[in-house]
Amino acid sequence: MTDKLRMAQYGTKHGHAEGVLQIMLDHPEVEVVGVYEPDEVRRQQIENDANQSWGKVEFVDDPYEFLDDPTVDCVASEGSNKESLAFTEEIVSAGKHVFYDKPAGNDYNRFENIVEIARTQGTMIQMGYMFRKHDGFERIANWARSGFLGHIFQVRAHMSTNVPEISPEGMQTGRDAYAHFKGGIMYDLGGHMLDQVVWLLGRPNKVTHFFQNAASETQGVMDNTLGVLEYGNALATVDISAMEARPMARRFEVYGTKGTAIMEPFEPADTVKLTLEEDQGEYKKGINIVKIEHRERYVDTFAELVRNIKGESEPLRTLDHELLVQETLMRVTGGLAGEALLRFSLLREGVRGKVYCREAPSHSMTTATNAPTRAPGRQHPQATPL
Repeated sequence: MTDKLRMAQYGTKHGHAEGVLQIMLDHPEVEVVGVYEPDEVRRQQIENDANQSWGKVEFVDDPYEFLDDPTVDCVASEGSNKESLAFTEEIVSAGKHVFYDKPAGNDYNRFENIVEIARTQGTMIQMGYMFRKHDGFERIANWARSGFLGHIFQVRAHMSTNVPEISPEGMQTGRDAYAHFKGGIMYDLGGHMLDQVVWLLGRPNKVTHFFQNAASETQGVMDNTLGVLEYGNALATVDISAMEARPMARRFEVYGTKGTAIMEPFEPADTVKLTLEEDQGEYKKGINIVKIEHRERYVDTFAELVRNIKGESEPLRTLDHELLVQETLMRVTGGLAGEALLRFSLLREGVRGKVYCREAPSHSMTTATNAPTRAPGRQHPQATPL
């Protein structure tokens, strides 16, 4: 392996695609060898634009120019929500490490199969959940997972946004695009918060959702969403809407028997409110306002991926964690229901008494489930059906 990692980007329609490309360009140990965009109209819009990051890279006519190149180490999968799973499948099947911008498609079995290919061949999949190296989230996770806050009995996550009714030209990032996916805005954004919730609490025993079209002209889009995750001795809620007034009041709260940690807003964030029952180390009983460091989205997580590939550190999250986040997202949005959930429960954990599953109506879903089993085999890359 050369001193610099050789990387490429597959797709440009993800809302974070240009930002991720710029992070790759800025990293001193990375050489960006090319970008592939299959939509010719989109490519013509952005190629050679000196005012954007796209103008700093070479566009290629065929993704296999870098997928078949043995000197290319890693590829960023940055297609739209409809495209990205097929792109990632091609990348992993070509033996490359991948940075995969969320969400991981709406076909859990297919994503699971992709993960198993990566696991077997020893390549990495880092999902693009952008708060893993956020100083506030890291501190709260350390407090919660270490027992500093006592028994965690409740987590509340609020991450709303304000997206246009109609997608910008060449993109699929408006409410009209989210209407094609179960869960709407929860499908697009929920993974960021579920990544944090399951990191603290693990796999939920039961998931219920409440979805509405509260304010959108686009028919069928779920723009006001709530997921409730039930554990044996804890509850977690994740609520996301598509039309909150700016600046959004993004908030993350963790409640334990020895203390509470609340971060509002978490983007941008400069403090965490830590409340303790008793003095603990440097923190006093009562309210502590803890200063935190501002970190740009993705920069530190991407730098960690570079170190992982070079063998200098272990991944921030395991492949099993990446699967659990996607599994939980699919349960919250209704993408795993009925017979699929029953099959996963029976095969993964064995029969533990009765398992109750039902198909969800359009506005709500309740499931009692364990985790999916591994899906054998390999599928030919194609776009995720809507």
